[in-house]
Amino acid sequence: MTKATFGGGCFWCVEAAFERIEGVTDVTSGYAGGHVENPTYEAVCTGDTGHAEVVQLTYDPDVVSYPELLEVFFKVHDPTTLNRQGNDIGTQYRSAIFTHSDDQQELAESFIETLEDEGKYDGIVTEVEPLDAFYEAAEYHQNYFEKNPDDAYCQATIPPKLEKLRENFEAQLKA
Repeated sequence: MTKATFGGGCFWCVEAAFERIEGVTDVTSGYAGGHVENPTYEAVCTGDTGHAEVVQLTYDPDVVSYPELLEVFFKVHDPTTLNRQGNDIGTQYRSAIFTHSDDQQELAESFIETLEDEGKYDGIVTEVEPLDAFYEAAEYHQNYFEKNPDDAYCQATIPPKLEKLRENFEAQLKA
C-alpha cells in the first residue's frame, strides 16, 4: 500500500470523490503544509496556521496508479483558482499536492507540465511540495458526506464533483 496527499479545497469534497475510486483503501481528512503542530479545524480556518485542508489516501498501486489519482484530483477541483474553491476562500483551500517520495514529486510536476502544454487549464496554481507532516482532522470530519448527505453545503458542492467523477472515471469506480 502507498500513500498520496492532495489538497483541493474543502476536504469533505475531495474525500467524497476519492472514496469512490477502486484501489483506494482509505481516505483520511486532515491538514498539511503549515507551521503549527497539531492544528485544530478552527485554527486552520483562520488561515493563520499555513495549513491546507487535505486528504491522505492509502491506495494499492497494483489497482490504481499515482498518475491515475492525479487525473482524478485535477478533474474534481479547479487547479486555476488561487486559494479558493467555489465559495471557500482562503489559503486553507489552496490547490496542493504533498508528495511522499521523489518519484511522486517528479510525476506530479510532469503531470502539471503536460496539462499546461496541452492547454487543458489556463494558469495552474497547484503547489507541489514534499509532505512534511500530516495532521488528521477530528473524527466528525471523517467520511463527512457519507455521514451527512443532507447537509446543505454538501448538497451544493459534492454532487457536481461526483457527477464529474462518474462522467470521466466510470471504469475506475468501486462497484
